[in-house]
Amino acid sequence: MSEEVKIDLVTINVDGRDVDVPVGMNLIDAVKKYAKVEIPHYCYHSKLSVAGNCRMCLVEMGMPMRDRDSGEVILEEGKPKIGWMPKPAIACSTKTSAGLHIRTQSPMVKECRNGVMEFLLLNHPLDCPICDQAGECRLQEFSTDYGRGYSRYIEEKNVKPKRSRIGPRITLDDERCILCSRCVRFSQEITKDSVLGFVDRGSYSTLTCYPGRELDNNYSLNVVDLCPVGALTDNDFRFKMRVWFLKPVKSICTESSVGVNTEVWSREGKIYRITPRQNDDVNDTWMSDSGRRLYRRAESEFRLFEAAVAGAPVTRDQALEHAGALLRGERVALVVSGHSTVEEHHLLKDMADRLEAPVWMVPHVAEGDGFLISNDRTPNTRGAIVTGLIRETPYDHIAKIKEALEHKSVETLLVVGEDLIAAGVDRSLLEQVQVIYIGPEQNETSQLATVVIPSLTVFEKSGTFINQNFRIQKFAQAIPGPKGVASDLSTLCHLAGLIGCEGSSASMESVWESIRSKIPELAQVHFGNLPDEGLLMDAARFAHLKFCETQSLHYQAVNPEPANA
Repeated sequence: MSEEVKIDLVTINVDGRDVDVPVGMNLIDAVKKYAKVEIPHYCYHSKLSVAGNCRMCLVEMGMPMRDRDSGEVILEEGKPKIGWMPKPAIACSTKTSAGLHIRTQSPMVKECRNGVMEFLLLNHPLDCPICDQAGECRLQEFSTDYGRGYSRYIEEKNVKPKRSRIGPRITLDDERCILCSRCVRFSQEITKDSVLGFVDRGSYSTLTCYPGRELDNNYSLNVVDLCPVGALTDNDFRFKMRVWFLKPVKSICTESSVGVNTEVWSREGKIYRITPRQNDDVNDTWMSDSGRRLYRRAESEFRLFEAAVAGAPVTRDQALEHAGALLRGERVALVVSGHSTVEEHHLLKDMADRLEAPVWMVPHVAEGDGFLISNDRTPNTRGAIVTGLIRETPYDHIAKIKEALEHKSVETLLVVGEDLIAAGVDRSLLEQVQVIYIGPEQNETSQLATVVIPSLTVFEKSGTFINQNFRIQKFAQAIPGPKGVASDLSTLCHLAGLIGCEGSSASMESVWESIRSKIPELAQVHFGNLPDEGLLMDAARFAHLKFCETQSLHYQAVNPEPANA
């Protein structure tokens, strides 16, 4: 499904071993990926410009020597004679080229790294047991390899400010900062918000904000991920949990159709943080601050825990039986959500076909930021289109819902995870029909519903989304759902069975078997084997559709003007 990219390879020599690597690749990245050798570094980051100021990545470099007159390679014992540079050089500013030789473990290199580490620790407090970066600190990790284990510094340490506010969501412990400038370059190069910089000189140099400014843009917390030593910390996570107690699970951000790859970190059923996961085709290594806070929905005060019929609590089976009876009636319609998964959309499509019911989707359109928040604020509008649940973009569907209700062409409305009143449908219109509401949280629509069936949040289930580039990506369950709340696939399969759909099963494998047999673009996709970075689909069949997204990171808008909401 994805395009194969041809890469030109060259041979370099790493510690006496020949390795084939892509030509022109950064030496640190190439050696790590292809030679499985890590060159220690702090200031270098593959998505930022090269600063070369930490000097930790020093290596010995050499190239085959050539005769000055003939240009031929000089041989020594039948092999090219290597002309080694007299002093080590930084690997972060070096690109791979044919014949390059490097030494990463020579006595000279180790001595240089030992010296760099000693300087980094001159004024740095050795308070690893209480530092919030413990478990993820590169300074702590490399100091075990290159640190002396004791300090020769007899002068009084320069103690810098502690717990400084540099933004509404970030705290700076300046005494830990090693001036790598990753945060400064991120602000300048990625968010184009040059609010950070260094002041003063030498050991008194400190990170600070421009006078009168704060680091308060919606991507500020990426500097916390970038900081290699724990100087910058997230106020929301600071000192709440040690990272080695947390379990990371690969997930997808539901903030918009970009489909940012994330990791959800939890312990004993509680989510503590969400961090970006690298996918160079989707979000590089970044995500928004607002996306990191979405986990709070799992603990929302408005969560639904009990099924209900006519406002009275009932068992789940009773609610399903009542919903099934309503769905077997006349003039049924479905209102679906772009927050549902591909698997849920497929089951809803089977139900809609069986009932011969119209299907509408509630659009969530707002102005994007041109980076990682798109105009479509749902993660899976494409999924509803690919599965055939809806046949066109949903931007005028609210008007169609209103029209159907005004003309009384609907008696029963199955609403999945949406609040129609918040979307603009009059309460008086909804009061005229029987509403079956399936969703994780109560809202004005659920309060009007005849039948309410609780469902799970994205953190409590597994599934797939199709992002704005028609890249299908899977996510895994991070925490268990509330007691007594069944999986969404189970609920939909049960309802499908009650209305006579054949072959409905709640297992992910059987749902995907059905998807592969009915959707040509997904005929080769297996949920279990779907790679972490996702698969780019063939979207030629949907090229005529006009989507609302404008240009953002790794997305080129097909339409010059966004569609109307």
